[in-house]
Amino acid sequence: MRDEEEKDGPSFIAHRLALPRTRAKKSLGQNFLVDERVVERIVGALGPRGDETIIEIGPGRGELTSSLLKLAGRLFAIELDRELVPILSQRFGASANFQLVEADALTADLCSLIAPAKSARVVANLPYYISTAILQRLIEQRACITEMILMLQREVVKRITAPPASSARGYLSVLVEAYCQRDALFDVAPGSFRPAPKVWSTVVRLVVRPSPAVTVEDETLLWQLVSAGFAQRRKTIFNNLRGAPERLRARIEGAGGALCVLETSEVAPQRRAETLTLEEWAALARAVEASDG
Repeated sequence: MRDEEEKDGPSFIAHRLALPRTRAKKSLGQNFLVDERVVERIVGALGPRGDETIIEIGPGRGELTSSLLKLAGRLFAIELDRELVPILSQRFGASANFQLVEADALTADLCSLIAPAKSARVVANLPYYISTAILQRLIEQRACITEMILMLQREVVKRITAPPASSARGYLSVLVEAYCQRDALFDVAPGSFRPAPKVWSTVVRLVVRPSPAVTVEDETLLWQLVSAGFAQRRKTIFNNLRGAPERLRARIEGAGGALCVLETSEVAPQRRAETLTLEEWAALARAVEASDG
């Protein structure tokens, strides 16, 4: 990580002056990455190949895009900010392997976008305020995504990688664990961005599993149970399941009630959600499934 003296040096300032003058928008949670060493580390972690498709979400002013284009076979850059679209088009539009997509990553159909390619890897510096929602959306599209290199708020990465019994463990921890292998790579200081955020960031690697880490018949039920279990963190798993939303509660009652489901799953009713392993959540889902039909 370069120190503040390096960031005020002649080469860094000249590089910054060469970039288009665009203001970061608070409404879009923009913090533009300006540290070349961080760019190099992200590209090195991704290792783009000339025979693959890469999706970059939120290219901003193209700091990372420029390096990716030199190595990737095809690069799709998804940008929501209309003011940045013409800047990116001017900088990279002439590249044969570059395609700029003006869209919202929360609604974009990535699998259709990359066709005829069957799969792609994703790299992104995600706005803090919407990073969790985008991550969940990416997991939903895991049929065509094999790996993600994401820059997120450091606290979010701690949640993603939190093991059972950790106070940081929550719904997102269990969701990502089920579908991805997780590896926090390195931290990024606030000074690597303009404007500088108030918190540190972390780059994380998520490798999509060929199949989920646990097997249940009804995945929707599984995530309803996890969501209900974490609804009120200070409550026991028994009390949270007993107070689940109406439709889920009806299914739990059909399986004999919360206490019966927990006993069948060999989960002590006084435990709290953050202590449960992924397999124990799956056992709860199977216990409820067993009563269906």
